[in-house]
Amino acid sequence: MISQTTRRGLSLLLAMAAAIPAGPALAEPPPPRPASPAPGVPLPPSYSWQQDTPDQALAPDTYTPSAEEDAVEPAPARGEELVESVPLGEVDTKKCPTRAYRVACVDLRRQLMWVQKGKRVLLGPMPVRSGRAGYVTRTGWHKVYWKHKNHWSTIYETPMPYSQFFDGGQAFHGIYGSIHNPPGSHGCVNLRLDDARRLWKTLHKGDRVFAWGRRPGT
Repeated sequence: MISQTTRRGLSLLLAMAAAIPAGPALAEPPPPRPASPAPGVPLPPSYSWQQDTPDQALAPDTYTPSAEEDAVEPAPARGEELVESVPLGEVDTKKCPTRAYRVACVDLRRQLMWVQKGKRVLLGPMPVRSGRAGYVTRTGWHKVYWKHKNHWSTIYETPMPYSQFFDGGQAFHGIYGSIHNPPGSHGCVNLRLDDARRLWKTLHKGDRVFAWGRRPGT
């Protein structure tokens, strides 16, 4: 049996413990800095495009890649699924506005894209994978504002070779594997790696992008 004196002592200790202010909570350690997307090339001082939002609404922080970084080519394809090219005669290009300058045309309904200048098609058509339900690729007019050959998505932890950003965090870029599985991206316009490489050489910063229609299932 606990004596009355002991009980009073315990009560006093508990009261004193409750009166002691809690110390500051230990801060969580910062996430590890990701490796450079270009092997052997250090990251730029500001590497904060991981602050982009999952819906790709915000643009990543941009910088001008060094000549050393741009000289590094993304890793080659790893046997992605072969898809037959679409004969130009079977594609109606009239829905994409005709301009005197280059326009990257994205037909979301048919999951195709091409580049045209005036009425002349410079590249494509090529099969693409646009945003799935909840992550739709935004329609309308856009502009290529940043090209980053060896981009790495710190949101989805995946490479985005030959990235060409045109609206917020949405970009044209190549993928490793099939563009048809899984069905739909997180908003970007995905291409086969070889097609993304050809598009990289065709489009320039400031070129316009026009997307229309709706991906089936969205």
